[in-house]
Amino acid sequence: MIPLTLAEVAQATGGTLHDVPDPEVRITGPVVHDSRQVEPGALFAAVVGERVDGHDFAVRAVGDGAVAVLATRPVGVPAVVVDDILQALGMLARTVTERLTGTTVVALTGSAGKTSTKDLIAQLLQRLGDTVFTAESYNNELGMPSTALRAGPDTRYLVLEMGARHKGDIAHLTGFTRPDIGVVLNVGTAHLGEFGSREGIAEAKGELVEALPETGVAVLNADDPLVRAMASRTRARVVLFGESAEARVRAEDVRLDSAGRPTFTLVTPAGSAPVALRLYGEHHVSNALAAAAVAIECGLGVADTAAALGEAGSLSRWRMELTDRPDGVTVINDAYNANPESMRAALRALAAIGGRGPEARRTWAVLGEMRELGEDSLDEHDAVGRLAVRLNIATLVAVGGREAACMELGARNEGSWGEESVLVSDADAAIELLREQVRPGDVVLVKASRSVGLERVAAALLAGAAAPANGEGP
Repeated sequence: MIPLTLAEVAQATGGTLHDVPDPEVRITGPVVHDSRQVEPGALFAAVVGERVDGHDFAVRAVGDGAVAVLATRPVGVPAVVVDDILQALGMLARTVTERLTGTTVVALTGSAGKTSTKDLIAQLLQRLGDTVFTAESYNNELGMPSTALRAGPDTRYLVLEMGARHKGDIAHLTGFTRPDIGVVLNVGTAHLGEFGSREGIAEAKGELVEALPETGVAVLNADDPLVRAMASRTRARVVLFGESAEARVRAEDVRLDSAGRPTFTLVTPAGSAPVALRLYGEHHVSNALAAAAVAIECGLGVADTAAALGEAGSLSRWRMELTDRPDGVTVINDAYNANPESMRAALRALAAIGGRGPEARRTWAVLGEMRELGEDSLDEHDAVGRLAVRLNIATLVAVGGREAACMELGARNEGSWGEESVLVSDADAAIELLREQVRPGDVVLVKASRSVGLERVAAALLAGAAAPANGEGP
């Protein structure tokens, strides 16, 4: 972070100083909200969480080297006291980013693929200069300013993933850190229960392009009509990506190799180049095109962009994280989150990895419930079960309650699978079933909404196995 005095922090946040002997003492370290991450020179934000109150750790944080605490009440050690810590962090992020004269801010959103695309963008832009980017999918009102506050005078690119659970969320976030480049990947059905319709989701996602200045760039998915239509909502120059002929950055000759990894020709007005991704699943083509569009806008050449895409992996855990066990079983841990679009993409990737014909491998889809889908939830779960059958997935293991039962019933009704489709109550039951029935050479996909916690299933299957074999994972 750009060093600030406590007096400047108080001014930026509208706070007051308490127990501060010297208002000119400077914050020279990071801003953290986990006391275990405190280091000399830090500012500790005493966030109140579901289980713990950060104020209880204020004295310890200062003892470990924090200069002061950002708090909502005096805590007996140097503190900047504010009304709302999250709001104060956003205001502090705005102060810091406004002083970054040589930094390009890239923000992205979408219903699916945000974190994977953010990781790709970061790895491409790192070829051009110092890049700060969102860790994991740390994309809310706490994660976004925390990421922005890591930027310093040498930061050339700041890449921010922005999520939305309500209308106005993205507008709120962009008010603290104004983007120069805004990327909208897609409009799906994640959080459909909150927004009511895909059009409602599009309205919320489009807040990102509305925040762009006239000198900015809106990078939009030409293959998604609701995203393409956002061109009318921005003053910025529009760059389209996709497989559509009207896309400025597009993919041609898309294929999957024998392991389910996409290859394609990257086509741009400045030339074309072949790309072979290390990531699994055809859905990553769109993510890669979005990343390529950003990198090319920032000055990376087409050939270098293609090469960087071919070398990039996932920087975030539990997203199509593929690991081969010594006995030949392949486990695909995609358990970080799920919505209908990402479920379909993961199932297609599983089918591709399993292969066809005499050399095909037996495939398992261990799927938990997708949350926050509203009144369409049962229909969406039924559709996922039916798709598993159509893709010839050998065994569907549906994990959970009513929605999982609907998924399993959809598979049963589609293909009359009988014993090849099974419903289990929880992760422990899934683990027991898989330990009994998975055999060498099988491919197992594990995926569900984050709150279901199916990463436990993948962890149990991989206990003692080697690290991810393909550059995936953390």
